[in-house]
Amino acid sequence: MNFKRISIFMIAVMTAGVLFAQDKKANNIDDSKIGLQGYSPVSYLDLGLAQQGSKQYKAVHDKIAYYFTSAEQKSKFEKNPDKYLPQFGGFCAFGVYAGAKFRVDPNKFVVSNGKYYLFLNDVEVDAKQLWVAEKESKLLATANKNWKNLRTKS
Repeated sequence: MNFKRISIFMIAVMTAGVLFAQDKKANNIDDSKIGLQGYSPVSYLDLGLAQQGSKQYKAVHDKIAYYFTSAEQKSKFEKNPDKYLPQFGGFCAFGVYAGAKFRVDPNKFVVSNGKYYLFLNDVEVDAKQLWVAEKESKLLATANKNWKNLRTKS
């Protein structure tokens, strides 16, 4: 990985303000406890789309509410919730690779090998583009190692 890119990424993100501040939870949620900012986890994985879910089709898993676009999506999730949960608790995958937890733009994501990864979008740095530009297996090895520590830290 190009260390200049990581440095630029980290500086830009850390100065981005409260919106992208580190979260103290293992899941990227706010006080409402709504996962994925109301976007459907099934839409990400099965359709490759970022679709806003509806309160009408709500399921709760591990005390986090998830919204879906239909009763069919809700049923799929309830049958196998672990399949549809975002990687790294819904935090920015590139941020986890770099050793930090950042909130994401729910429209910035990548689906790969039956999983989906979310990314922040900053005016100066596009974390999704940085992820796509590098070898995913190398990024994932580091991100998975970092996540073991990050998931329990503030």
